[in-house]
Amino acid sequence: MFKHTFKLTFLALLLVPSLVQAKQTVSVDYMHGFDDIDGIRFAYRPIEHNLSTGWFGNIKLYWELSAYHWEYGEDNSHSTSYALSITPIFMKQISTVYDYPLYVEAGIGASFINDEKVAGKDIGSNYQFEDRLGLVLELDESQHVALRYMHFSNGGFNSDNPGLDFMNLSYAYSF
Repeated sequence: MFKHTFKLTFLALLLVPSLVQAKQTVSVDYMHGFDDIDGIRFAYRPIEHNLSTGWFGNIKLYWELSAYHWEYGEDNSHSTSYALSITPIFMKQISTVYDYPLYVEAGIGASFINDEKVAGKDIGSNYQFEDRLGLVLELDESQHVALRYMHFSNGGFNSDNPGLDFMNLSYAYSF
């Protein structure tokens, strides 16, 4: 038991300095669903990697932890749902707009939604995939805005799989 605890503590101490020095990002999104679901999303990116690939050139990879709050309906038929996600995301610069780098981003992650019924739809499972595709405009080294499409689906693991679709407007700050 002591050896196992010692190994885990030693590994954590090795990783902490790299996480502290790494560029971290927080973001907030306004979400509007195709089913008149409105929501807010908070996300945290603890680490980002720059990768050089043969096919795609230089790309960024980051992991994102997200928390969602969704509202649907009028006061008399109102519902609220919450979700948590973890998603790996790839970003590739595709252009510049007035000297601001423009990126395309894509990712597929895993989500847990607290209700199996969201906006009156039976989504089949609390466990969903989170897919995203977006455009990110980097304002400076520490700020960017994004417009993204997000889709939640159980991937056909359940016969009820209507999916949830959203457009997001996001602001992110890196430190």
